[in-house]
Amino acid sequence: MGRPFGVPVYVSPSWLVIAALITLLYRPLVEGELALGPWSYLVAFVFAVLLYGSVLVHELAHSVVARLYGLPVHWISLYMLGGVSQIGESRTPSREFWIAFSGPLLSLGLAGLGYVAYGYTTPATVAHVLLWQLWVANAIVGVFNLLPGLPLDGGRLVRAVVWGVTRRPMAGTVVASWAGRLLAVLVVALPFLNAALVGTPPELFAVLWAVLLGAFIWLNAGSALRTARIRERIPALRARRFARTVVSVVADTPAAEARRRMAEADAGAILVADPAGAPTSIVSEAAVQAVPESRLPWVTVSSLARSITSDNVISADLEGESLLEVLRQHPAPEYLLAETDGSVCGVLYLSDVNAAFP
Repeated sequence: MGRPFGVPVYVSPSWLVIAALITLLYRPLVEGELALGPWSYLVAFVFAVLLYGSVLVHELAHSVVARLYGLPVHWISLYMLGGVSQIGESRTPSREFWIAFSGPLLSLGLAGLGYVAYGYTTPATVAHVLLWQLWVANAIVGVFNLLPGLPLDGGRLVRAVVWGVTRRPMAGTVVASWAGRLLAVLVVALPFLNAALVGTPPELFAVLWAVLLGAFIWLNAGSALRTARIRERIPALRARRFARTVVSVVADTPAAEARRRMAEADAGAILVADPAGAPTSIVSEAAVQAVPESRLPWVTVSSLARSITSDNVISADLEGESLLEVLRQHPAPEYLLAETDGSVCGVLYLSDVNAAFP
């Protein structure tokens, strides 16, 4: 829908569903105060727009502060349950704290300004109702996002504080993720607790909304924990660690013979070499496994191999994010690992790297 501050903003079709729902639920309140007839639907719809406009401003606050810290901001998406900003990972707890806090801070600031302006409007007027909508929408966005559990901003604040105290980002993520799961349980229980207090059955809409919101919080808290565990493993990645020792054969070698030589040499990969001994291709493990055992003596390794090009030759010294970035830029099932002098270190299979992230 646009690129404010250079950040692409996308709106999910699910927003139309929640906008229609908010319009239908809020319309009786508007009609009761203004008696506008069918026009009350329009004012109620404006409330839905203001609510998501408030979410957009909230997300833009995160994005602007992140850019001030030099972090990349890829996009903002608005959907049924709110909004999300795709921002690069913070390197320090203080940056994490201020990026997270900027959204609720701006939302609550706008709520305060809207409330002051609301006090100067004439009751039972459209301006009075719209300003009420404005400050309430921002108050809802600000307060809700301060709840202390991931994936909400309050959870990121908890993560930043624990990270700062323990000097371990993973510890912060674990605490904030479990706080998010506890929050999800409380959200689901809320309509039942409220019904028990007032002595009436829980409303079906309140239960459905609580379950939807609770499921969203629970699933995203778990996702944040899994992502953090994966990120924790990244610095330990070493291309050499994944290097399979190789056995070299000529192009017309039967696949069965190549496998025999590989087993005899206790190797983990097969290279096809030219008559001078220079590697020209890597035998695909998946291609060999797809050939029936009885056919292997009659199939040459050259028909089961992928050519070696500049894209699938990588340095054996790569590690961490640098290794993953190269694999992302040049996706392939297998890579030839080369030493600085050009000699062969081994073969890296992408499946081995994927297995490091269970």
